[in-house]
Parts: sequence; C-alpha cells; structure tokens
Amino acid sequence: MTTPTRWRVHDAHRHLGVLPAHPFYGGPPVNPDTTARATIDELLADLDREGTERALVIPNYGVPDPTTSFALNDLVVEAAQRDDRVVAGLWTSPRPQDAAATEKALALAGEPGVRALKLSFLLGGRAGDDACRPQLDAIFGAAREHGLVVHVHTSPGAASDLDEVGTLVDRYADDVAVHLVHMGGGMSGHIKLIGQRFFAWVAEGKRVYTDTSWAIGFAPRWFAREIERHGTGADRVLFASDQPWGDFEGESARLAAATGDGELADLFFRRNFEALHGLG
Repeated sequence: MTTPTRWRVHDAHRHLGVLPAHPFYGGPPVNPDTTARATIDELLADLDREGTERALVIPNYGVPDPTTSFALNDLVVEAAQRDDRVVAGLWTSPRPQDAAATEKALALAGEPGVRALKLSFLLGGRAGDDACRPQLDAIFGAAREHGLVVHVHTSPGAASDLDEVGTLVDRYADDVAVHLVHMGGGMSGHIKLIGQRFFAWVAEGKRVYTDTSWAIGFAPRWFAREIERHGTGADRVLFASDQPWGDFEGESARLAAATGDGELADLFFRRNFEALHGLG
C-alpha cells in the first residue's frame, strides 16, 4: 500500500532493530512491535513499499534495559552510509548510569549521515534532575557542535510530560533544534502544545519542531487550523510514522486528511524535513 497523499513523503521518525521480549506490566514476555525490522534490507524494502523517499532512522527502544538500543547505533549509521534515503539518529540517555554509553554514542555524532540525537525519559531520569544535567549538556552540546536535531519523546504525565520536557526547549532551543516527538503524546499534551506553548516558543525564536505521530484524531486538524490562524509555525511540523510503534498507513492518512493537498501538506510531508536536516 502506498501513501494516500500525492506528495513525496519523508518520514521524520522511525526505528530500526528488534528488541528482546519483555514482561511488560507484569505480564508474560511479549514483542508488541510486530513490524520491527532487524536488517537494513528489510528497512529499505519498507521504504520502497510505502513510497517513502527519505527517512530519519533511530534505534528501536522500549524495554527497560537500554543496552540493545545503544548497540543499534552502529546499525543505523551503517544504514545511512549505505543508502542516502536514510539519515541516522543516535540513541542517547540522560541517566547518569548510562554516561559512558552516551559518551560512546556521541563519538559517532560527526559520522556521515548522522542528523539527530534521540533522547527519552521513558527509561528513567528527568529533565530537571541535577544528576541528569551533565548528560543533557553533553547531548545538546554535541548537537550544537555538529548541527544536529535533538529528538525528545513526549507523552502525558511523569517525566515525558510537556511540563517536564518543555524545560529543555526553554534551556537549549535558542541554538539547538529540538524536535518534540508525538506532539505532546496525548490529549493533555496536544492541548498544552497547540493551545499554549508551541506558538509562544516560535514567537520567542526557539528552534522547536514536532510531528503528528501518535496524535489523537482531532489534534492534526486543530493544529493545521491554528497554524493558519496564527500565520506562523507551518515550517515546524513534520510527518512521522514511528514505525514499528506507529503505523505508516494510518499516520499518513490522518495527516493528509488534516492538511489537504496544498502547500501545508507539501511542507509537512516533505519540505520541512529537507530544511531541518539540510537535505534541500
């Protein structure tokens, strides 16, 4: 199945790698990410099938032990250097116990094809925790040095809530591009971002970006309307599938329905990706 929009599609956030089964929430060990891909060949076949022309590819993650995700950094760099349809995002961690692994990951930041650094608090740490500050400063410092985008996972509540991760925009986004993945990640996150913070950050000159993966149905339509009303922000939103945790067909259909087939669709599905990652 190909994308339901006539625009050439660039995917701003998807994953590569197969994770070990894990007993989530006290249940039996499971692999819920059923479309996870273990190899570069499988990834490229997916891009061919979808009609995806460019993709930012990040190590898969989600199990409590981040060792697997760190180990996948070499694979995503290899994918980017093998096929120019792929650009790489490196897995990093704010946790002090991962400091050595993060330092090793950041040593790859200057490799050809690397365009982003991935940061998530799902496995621990908080943006405001002093113990995490050295790792956060190092991650954003590497992004600043190499001209990379920092991807930050968002979801409602706890350490991934916009109330927490939004402080990273305040602290670092004057001179580092911060991509808030999942547009807040749920009802409260969407309302906080679209109704309050996104347009304020843009007006302040913050280099803040987001994507519509995981968005509740109303949110992309509302976002498109608010962008039109404010007359700003159209250059800060991107399409992302979040495969294998997201669904390419569903994500692209929802965004296409919200944007129509005019300039806004062209920006979200293609041109903003090219501008953000210097791929013109």
